[in-house]
Amino acid sequence: MTAAGTAARQFPADFVWGSATASYQIEGAATEGGRGPSIWDTFSHTPGKTLNGDTGDQADDHYHRWAEDVQHIKDLGLDAYRFSISWSRVQPGGTGEFNPEGIAFYSALVDGLLEAGVRPVVTLYHWDLPQELEDEGGWANRATAEAFAVYARRMAEELGDRIDVWTTLNEPWCSAYLGYGSGVHAPGRTEPAAALAAVHHLNLAHGLAALAIREVLGDAAKVSITLNLHVIRPDDPASAADLDAVRKIDALANRAFLGPALDGAYPDDLLADTAHVTDWSFVLPGDGEITRQRLDVLGVNYYSTVRVRHFEGDGEAAQNDGHGASAASPWIGVTDVEFLQQPGPYTAMGWNIDPAGMTELLLTVRDAYPEQPMMITENGAAFYDEVSDDGRVHDPLRVSYLHDHVDAVGAAIDAGADVRGYFAWSLLDNFEWGYGYDRRFGIVRVDYDTFERTWKDSAFWYRTLATTGTLPAVDDVRY
Repeated sequence: MTAAGTAARQFPADFVWGSATASYQIEGAATEGGRGPSIWDTFSHTPGKTLNGDTGDQADDHYHRWAEDVQHIKDLGLDAYRFSISWSRVQPGGTGEFNPEGIAFYSALVDGLLEAGVRPVVTLYHWDLPQELEDEGGWANRATAEAFAVYARRMAEELGDRIDVWTTLNEPWCSAYLGYGSGVHAPGRTEPAAALAAVHHLNLAHGLAALAIREVLGDAAKVSITLNLHVIRPDDPASAADLDAVRKIDALANRAFLGPALDGAYPDDLLADTAHVTDWSFVLPGDGEITRQRLDVLGVNYYSTVRVRHFEGDGEAAQNDGHGASAASPWIGVTDVEFLQQPGPYTAMGWNIDPAGMTELLLTVRDAYPEQPMMITENGAAFYDEVSDDGRVHDPLRVSYLHDHVDAVGAAIDAGADVRGYFAWSLLDNFEWGYGYDRRFGIVRVDYDTFERTWKDSAFWYRTLATTGTLPAVDDVRY
């Protein structure tokens, strides 16, 4: 029983509990095993691009320690593990020859997971584009989407039916707008028209990859895409101007990806809002049929919310969107919207903590696409953890964050959202992109000098949740 005397929340028996990572954030071994450079290698080695000049050269050394990490996953009692493949590890140039040593690494990891009774959930692209493809234009170039389909086909051939779910892309919003718009992510470009071209070519890559995977493995192959859908609230719900600000940001953040993937078309208002930036001529006849492929599950990443209002043009617009400081905006074509500071509390990322936003988001997707199953593919929080004198990492803020957001998922399920699973971000502390090693999201602590792994209290708490399907109390940490 809970403190209030009500029964603890119980999740369905077939609900999937997992955790997630990404290749560049954990693998290290950046120049080993035939791996070629990615845009994140280039970006992180460029002075001033990451906090403290940190790079993913070593990261968590998962490349050498994957078997140990699989054991942690098994010991946590997880049903599934979501990881990404480094495209430049298996195909160093992004086109041409594949690298047998890189493919063997992921094949061994998949076998290790299966032997541990853990379902492999693969993400084919988590932001680390081979640098040679970027040199040819990157995601602003249609050929990159075509190359991605070749890579996806080969991975389907190599890993086959050992993979439980094939996720094509992770958060294409970040790849397009932060990589080519605001420039705070690799490749660091600030070209508005290129950012919108990247939006389309990422959507196209998803569709082409889904087709390739199913051509190899048959229609039964489970295909997904993971989107960081934004929860956008108006400053004044009674203001027509503020509501229109919500509409504009919703078009760029959410419907620019949901539309092609689930409806086969871009929303008309998005095209109109951005017509002064591009004519969208990179969208060719028939592309909508390609981008719209059956999604066996829609991956949803959620961390925080945003609050917007119409900007009158006086002074400088507030840009508290949580996506990093830059003179260039990721919100392409929109100059009359400002992002207001959210009320706290906040994580170490400066993101507001709002579990109700999780429920709101899932129900919004349910209302728009009632037949679409969903899965929470990332949710978690960075805090400044310390190792205590007892050798443990007591992280009550993270436990509370996870508890309240898992509870919010349960509330959405109760209200009719078809949510099939939850993956905590992240399994391990890791290279947190532009923030380097300063921000720790893991439920397992990594000592970056020795690479020693230490379970935090959140890991012990999450083990109870994963093995029982019952939401433990925040103070129910069982060592």
